[in-house]
Amino acid sequence: MSSRKIDIFIAAIALVLFAATNLPWQLDDYDQAKQAFTSFEMVKEGHWLYQRTPHERVATKPPLVGWISAATYEVTRSWDVAWRLPSLGAAIALSILLWRAGNVYGPVSGLIAFSAFAFNLLTPRLASLVRTDMPLALVVFAIGLTIWNHIRERREWSAGDQLSIFALLTAAMLIKGPIVYAFLLPAVVIFWWRGERIPWWPWLASLGIFLMWVLGGCLLVPQFYEQVVMREFIGRFGETIHRPQPIYFYLPHLLHKFAPWSLLLIALAIVDLRTRIKLDGLKPSSLRLIGPETLWLICWSLGGLMVMSLIPSKRVDRIFPVIPPLCLLLAAQVRPRFYRWAAVTLLLSILFAGGYSAFKVYTGYRDHRDALVRLGEVARREATSNHWRYEVVDAPDEGLLLYCDRVHFVRRNEAIAKWNKDEVDGLIVPADQTGLFADATAILNDVGGRYSLIAHGK
Repeated sequence: MSSRKIDIFIAAIALVLFAATNLPWQLDDYDQAKQAFTSFEMVKEGHWLYQRTPHERVATKPPLVGWISAATYEVTRSWDVAWRLPSLGAAIALSILLWRAGNVYGPVSGLIAFSAFAFNLLTPRLASLVRTDMPLALVVFAIGLTIWNHIRERREWSAGDQLSIFALLTAAMLIKGPIVYAFLLPAVVIFWWRGERIPWWPWLASLGIFLMWVLGGCLLVPQFYEQVVMREFIGRFGETIHRPQPIYFYLPHLLHKFAPWSLLLIALAIVDLRTRIKLDGLKPSSLRLIGPETLWLICWSLGGLMVMSLIPSKRVDRIFPVIPPLCLLLAAQVRPRFYRWAAVTLLLSILFAGGYSAFKVYTGYRDHRDALVRLGEVARREATSNHWRYEVVDAPDEGLLLYCDRVHFVRRNEAIAKWNKDEVDGLIVPADQTGLFADATAILNDVGGRYSLIAHGK
């Protein structure tokens, strides 16, 4: 098989994993319903700058990914596509950028950079989740890659380059706020100290735009300051609101989720260190032998890991933006004499990632993880065919509101009052509450027996 055919084959496997790992698609975990609801509310109610969650709290994320999903829905008229395309598109774009950047070190290095990103336990999982992690990782990597290219090519920052960085930083701010600083500023500060004059104004200007959004929310949206500024942002640095984790939390998770590439990266680092000791001894001057572009990749990935580790509130997916620079660093370290190591690692990574994805899909269908999706489909179909007025009674599963194409839950007492006055023809209610509704006939129960679609028994 030719090298090009191998590349296409590996890329095809990656694309299948990206698209299929989260099947059957649903919104019941990882706060997907909250993110999906932002674009849903934009389209349904025209709230383009500030949104809420299905349970009427203030949405804590800036709106850029929601804008992209809303625009996608207007073109495709499919919410599944609109919600998942930002993450899937970002995963594909990141794969291409890594392949092209890795090719600087040779075609094999480009393939390794791509494969390390595609075949691990984080990327396939996040590639089609309705979340902001993958779009944020794309923008962070694009910023870091732009700086890397300037360092590698030793060229000055033109006005166009600076505007590009400003646009990317603004996008990052409007995806997830100033968290972009945690992943990039440590390396930027180190290289400023080394004499690399990376322009500073884009960092301040993009922060100014984000602060304008925050100020507008504080002035215009009730509870925005308490729920977004104090709880979501400042609360991350405390140990009372969000569940804190130890400082070493990310390191073992990263070694596990990025395996077997993490093991190969450590092995190559050990071999490189032993070689330097053998040739020059362990001297500070040995660090000068590291190329500036490689040093940037080290500072970028490890600096982000260290800063994120210092923040008490932690979750595994939040460290994902350090994965792409680690992939490029791995590509930079692989030499022809290590190609066999890389080939074995690639084979193992495909088996691990493929097995993980197959297990997730199998258990998803076996356990009927999409039971509420099916219930919502039946409710919409019955409502359309029978011209029902129907509502969804307040429930803990936020995705249920979206499955049923409704913008608001109704409180239980309000639902009972509407039911008794014949103001609604059908309801989706928690199964243990169906007895509260007189003359109700169960049309369908979800597989887990948690919710029922009921109609008047006439």
